[in-house]
Amino acid sequence: MRLTLRALAALLGYPSEALKAAIPEIRDALRTERALPRPALRRLGPLLDRLAREEVLEAQATYSELFDRSRSLSLHLFEHVHGDSRERGQALVDLGQQYLDRGFLLDGPELPDFVPVFVEFASCLPPEEAREWLGEPAHVLAALEERLSRRGSDYAAVLGAILALAAAGPDHAALDELQRSAPADDPSRIDEDWEEAAVSFMGAHEMGGPTGIVARLRAAGKAMVAAGRGAKG
Repeated sequence: MRLTLRALAALLGYPSEALKAAIPEIRDALRTERALPRPALRRLGPLLDRLAREEVLEAQATYSELFDRSRSLSLHLFEHVHGDSRERGQALVDLGQQYLDRGFLLDGPELPDFVPVFVEFASCLPPEEAREWLGEPAHVLAALEERLSRRGSDYAAVLGAILALAAAGPDHAALDELQRSAPADDPSRIDEDWEEAAVSFMGAHEMGGPTGIVARLRAAGKAMVAAGRGAKG
């Protein structure tokens, strides 16, 4: 499940040339590991196809229009729970401490509640613990999936895939409350704090955000090929 989670984290990151070049490897990792149910895997196809085909600048514009210009689609989990209140600050501190307690130090400007960071951290946990971890914000992830689906965005498939790996589904009461209290989007508002940046964890496990995920997928693929050759020999 580790490669699958890292692939999903990469797909939710800001599009880049490195990500575009790695789409075949991401596709292979998702198919080879077989962690996702077939419907969830098939649903990712349109996004993978688009990111492989589209010019990077065009993909970046689509991403920014969705996630940087819309508060209701923010990829920061606590934005949906606490808004700009003081509680969000304490929640971020607590989440960061959970990373530290497991030997991970977030190295970079991204906040601990950024969904790609949250999912990449899960990729370093034992599978059952990772599933429990992903289930904690299931209502937020489900709200994001629903909002993206209403906009016809292929990114909804990534949220759906994460939910498919979670141990628990969303709490429907919490999900309903989130949908009722969704912030009104102001297209003219651009919050610089939401801009995508490289993510890495330093410590017991080295991690490098979306670009680092691509590198690890490539390394893992080479290792699998080498192992296969060794077995034949």
